[in-house]
Amino acid sequence: MEIREYIEQNFDRFVEEWGSLIAIPSISAKPEHKEDMIRCAERWKELLLSAGAERAEVMPSKGNPIVYAERLIGAEYPTVLVYSHYDVMPAEPLELWKSDPFKAEIRDGRLYARGADDDKGQAMVQAKAFEYLVRQGEMKCNVKFIFEGEEEIGSPSLEAFCEEHKELLKSDIILVSDTSMIGKDTPSITTGLRGLAYWELEVTGPNRDLHSGHFGGAVANPINTLCKMLAKVVDEKGRITIPGFYDKVLPVPTEEREMIKNIPFNLDNYKKAIDVEEVEGEEGYSTLERNSCRPSFDICGIWGGYTGEGSKTVLPSKAYAKVSCRLVANQDHHEISQAFVDYIQSIAPKSVKVKVTPMHGGQGYVCPIDLPAYKAAEAGFEIAFGKKPLAARRGGSIPIISTFEQVLGVKTILMGFGLESNAIHSPNENFDLEVFKNGIVAVTEFYRNYTK
Repeated sequence: MEIREYIEQNFDRFVEEWGSLIAIPSISAKPEHKEDMIRCAERWKELLLSAGAERAEVMPSKGNPIVYAERLIGAEYPTVLVYSHYDVMPAEPLELWKSDPFKAEIRDGRLYARGADDDKGQAMVQAKAFEYLVRQGEMKCNVKFIFEGEEEIGSPSLEAFCEEHKELLKSDIILVSDTSMIGKDTPSITTGLRGLAYWELEVTGPNRDLHSGHFGGAVANPINTLCKMLAKVVDEKGRITIPGFYDKVLPVPTEEREMIKNIPFNLDNYKKAIDVEEVEGEEGYSTLERNSCRPSFDICGIWGGYTGEGSKTVLPSKAYAKVSCRLVANQDHHEISQAFVDYIQSIAPKSVKVKVTPMHGGQGYVCPIDLPAYKAAEAGFEIAFGKKPLAARRGGSIPIISTFEQVLGVKTILMGFGLESNAIHSPNENFDLEVFKNGIVAVTEFYRNYTK
């Protein structure tokens, strides 16, 4: 039976099974949903066994349980490890939902619910492509599944699980559907993610708030000093001034820069959408390059002194800021974190005390577009969506992807089917049903085209 015919014949069942997962409010951020996490993991175990896994179990981790499943057909075949997550974001504010967030509802060609896309819907795409190939006797890959329940809170338990189960998770490639496409009519494969480093700064001047009339101009103002220091981090050409910051930054290959130029993008519409007159950034790069494959520095928050109603002429004792860098592949977030600490301390005047506290971070990731698995994914998208997908780096971060490479030594193909209009993490999250069906076709064709 041809894949699209199989999808149509079984689509009502697919939606019913999808809905059974959605009905379980597996919200990892809320401790009161601990039992729901277990129920959702158990439900995925049932569905993966039904789809054709020969082994499936719910395994303990330091946090929420992890679902592992496999179907192994022979050492001579490549092994694909499929990663997904079964936890979801909280649904609040509930009053903005047009339907129950934990009851799947189809309207206007989309399925609406929390987790419709992120990531129960996209995981269902993977499961149903696997099911089809198993039932048709066409599967030519060993397939393993690892579904976690903590992605929305930073995957705190997954690295230790991977370290403990390296042999179990051994594979040739990791396949992830937890990312997006440029558009419904512009399929794309995410080939890069930026890393992250994050800090909090505390600048202390005098031992108490002072009268700005009596002391202003004679004693360092921590807010003024903090602003001066942070202003030095980026120069007039948009480059970050931390010593050694660019030492390990890899240039974007010419082929990829050409692909970026082909991404549909209207700068005037972009500026209009966010209500700015001009964009800015690192000299020599386009907007799409700046926000995806080049590093950046941002002040995420800054405060101190008196901010209440009315006026208070005060020279504050302390000032604070939260700052971050988005990093690119090959930059180590631990090294960058320490380099920033050292740099800020080196430019801090003796008139204040400066404390820099690293908060958290993650590595960037780049997938070479000449990998056999990438070529297989490219073929899958082209068959399913009728056009060759663009290779597109994204500006956000998914730290677990680089963790997979570091711990398991395996590259990841980010074969995601989300759309901007799917409103993940927001009220009325949804998944376009046509894209859902095409996604199943694309993953099916990935397996048909993938060889070592």
